[in-house]
Amino acid sequence: MATEKAIFAGGCFWCMVQPFEERAGILTVTSGYTGGDWAHPTYEQVKQHITGHTEAIEIIFDNELVAYEDLVELYWQTTDPTDAFGQFADRGDNYRPVIFYENEAQREIAEASKRKLQDSGRFDAPIVTKIEPAQTFWPAEYYHQGFYRKHPEDYKEEIQERRTFILQHWNETNYPTENEK
Repeated sequence: MATEKAIFAGGCFWCMVQPFEERAGILTVTSGYTGGDWAHPTYEQVKQHITGHTEAIEIIFDNELVAYEDLVELYWQTTDPTDAFGQFADRGDNYRPVIFYENEAQREIAEASKRKLQDSGRFDAPIVTKIEPAQTFWPAEYYHQGFYRKHPEDYKEEIQERRTFILQHWNETNYPTENEK
């Protein structure tokens, strides 16, 4: 097995975990914080916009079973890449969309994928998701991990706006419908 890491920010980390966690080849998905200046930030600190961090997920995957390129494609299908100031109901710099690359190969894949999405005409507005070098990833507090499994009713409410947007732009969603739960 050859493992690799991917880090994506796309709004509330509660809403980012499930689509990746349910993919073949994914070993772990951890909610956390990255891109800021403080060591060991807490949820309360990040939420107050004082650390510079954004909520993100760290994915450890077997790159013999799933390619980084496939994860980037899934990322686009779980976010609004035209909104630089948050995602859906979650507003502010701590919810900004960012692909954090671990190495030059990941950077090239992410940038090529972003250009392809922009050129596709799928969105009327420019693709504004940032592509930045990975920084230290700080796991979030335990109660944030696996939120969709622990709090299915709250999760259903959290992803409603996201699911609607994704269906409008992709004609499918990586989030289960009521009948699939």
